Amino acid sequence: MERDLSYDDVLLVPQYSDIASRQEIDISSDLGKGTWLEVPIIASPMDTISESSMAAAMASHGGTAIIHRYLSIEDQCHHVESLPQEAIVGAAVGATGDFEERACALSDAGVNIICIDIAHGHHVLMKTALHTLRNVFGNTMHIMAGNVATIEGINDLADWGADSVRCNIGGGSICSTRIQTGHGIPGFQTIVNCATTDRDIKIIADGGIRNSGDMVKALAAGADAVMCGSLLSGTDETPGKILQDIDGYRWKSFRGMACKEAQVDWHGRYSSFEGVAARVPYRGPVGHILEDLERGIRSGFSYSGAHDLTELHARAKFTQQTASGLSESHAHIMSRKW
Repeated sequence: MERDLSYDDVLLVPQYSDIASRQEIDISSDLGKGTWLEVPIIASPMDTISESSMAAAMASHGGTAIIHRYLSIEDQCHHVESLPQEAIVGAAVGATGDFEERACALSDAGVNIICIDIAHGHHVLMKTALHTLRNVFGNTMHIMAGNVATIEGINDLADWGADSVRCNIGGGSICSTRIQTGHGIPGFQTIVNCATTDRDIKIIADGGIRNSGDMVKALAAGADAVMCGSLLSGTDETPGKILQDIDGYRWKSFRGMACKEAQVDWHGRYSSFEGVAARVPYRGPVGHILEDLERGIRSGFSYSGAHDLTELHARAKFTQQTASGLSESHAHIMSRKW
């Protein structure tokens, strides 16, 4: 039995750097087929995260969003069409039902990325959906697929026609897949394993990303971009109203798409549930969060002496840390008893 590592189990080793200013660092990522991101952050296709407002904000800060699929085809296309033509935007489809019709409509609406969005991506339904959409679009559309957690999974999705793959099973802040099903691989190890692929495929680290340090670790381990939901939750740009309780506390809803509530809302029933619903503090404009994340990523590149993502992939050195090391890594004065 192998011993797998999570993001908290590792640190990057600081290295010699000749970078005079963090602004000279290029943190962009080319995902192919015109999907070039100035900042390698993608907002997750969740109904409490990504609609047109989030997509516009992400594009204005150099990233992108995947507009969730729990909408009518008409409404999902409207979110795409309302965005500026120069914005990079993706939209999600399923692997059954109307996915082909939806993908074609989204393409006509102007999406840059079609994301086949299913929880267990290493599956025959994914194989069929990828073959179908690749036959429809040829080699013109960027098709993102997932999720997977193994080298076999990413290799198969690449062979079936994916351009990029969302890598991670479980581990998200509102995901309970590992608890409900007993399946998964720690997020950091997933990226390390998937990065050994010999296919021409882009890796999207999706799940378990809690801060800019985790983003840097994921990118250094071999990811080309990171996808996040909870980090962007509670902001003005997320769908839903700002709610206020009797004490004046303001909050917004945030939920996993496999939770009971989301399944009942969109399907009228639930089967297996592998997520939870929660409320999170209202946090204002998402731009402030994205700016802080970008600063942290640039600093991370600098500590490894990496001028760009290619150099980070080549130069990164990791060390394993103990639980005491993790405790030491935090601003531990906050927990000190005086």
